[in-house]
Amino acid sequence: MNGLKTVMLLSALTALFMGLGYLFGGAGGAMLALLVAAGMNLFTFWNADRIVLRMHNAREVDASSAPQFYRMIERLARNAELPMPRVYIVDTPAPNAFATGRNPENAAVAATAGLLDMLDEEEVAAVMAHELGHVRNRDTLIMTMVATIAGAISMLANFGLFFGHGGGEDRPNPVAAIAAVFMAPFAAMIVQMAISRTREYGADKAGAEICGDPQALASALSKIAGPAAHTRNPAVERNPATAQLYIVPSSVSDLFSTHPATEKRIAALMAMEGGSRIVRHASSEHLDPPRTPAASLTNAGGSRPSVPSSRKSAPGRSALDPNRRR
Repeated sequence: MNGLKTVMLLSALTALFMGLGYLFGGAGGAMLALLVAAGMNLFTFWNADRIVLRMHNAREVDASSAPQFYRMIERLARNAELPMPRVYIVDTPAPNAFATGRNPENAAVAATAGLLDMLDEEEVAAVMAHELGHVRNRDTLIMTMVATIAGAISMLANFGLFFGHGGGEDRPNPVAAIAAVFMAPFAAMIVQMAISRTREYGADKAGAEICGDPQALASALSKIAGPAAHTRNPAVERNPATAQLYIVPSSVSDLFSTHPATEKRIAALMAMEGGSRIVRHASSEHLDPPRTPAASLTNAGGSRPSVPSSRKSAPGRSALDPNRRR
């Protein structure tokens, strides 16, 4: 099914490229757009993971540079029966994570420094299990291809605004100009249609199974959703289509919203645990975390999960990434 969705997505994007090419350059422009789209599709299939990681200035880590975090991914990958992915950290305060790669054998997972600083180890493990759930469900190819190609469509539209096929000597075609103005929202709509929200629910379910702790993932979502939406993320500002790669919506992503409401995801995770808890709607996304039976996730009074004191004592340094560059 994912293979069919990928083919349908690429066909739609190719048709859109050709339509823009025809609008800006007639039949010759359509043919040129077809060739460009074909080359981009092929290039993106093989290089989408590198493109996305480069967009985020992600740095790869290993067992020597981030031993605790790397060993965590190793354990989760074994639980998921997946090959060990490449592991990256993005030096940004926005708490988030994403997965990329055309298949499980060429997958990569990344967490931001903000996520590692904000969550405790069980919550970080749950978030990364969610990302490995995307890998196991083979969502990563279509997600990364959408992010890169949708961004390219927006750039092509902006280009056409200034260099559209003229109706006279040097006068731009007004239809082309109008189309260019509205093309970025249209590209966003394609992203919304192409990436089903059920993918996030599916990855939540898979992640809970991989880490064995649905409540830890629910707690992580409740902690990071608000800060992720309100913390500046340069990668998303440069290319808004990348927002749909993350575990929770990032800044300037309303137009590209492909995520279910966080409270609904938490409710689904709590249902997996067999418990019933009312999650209040919070405009700032600061939701009540679920009951956390694991001793390492709860303080002595059984209240809200907190960052371990060892991490509180060293602001800006994560226990999972002790060598993080400032």
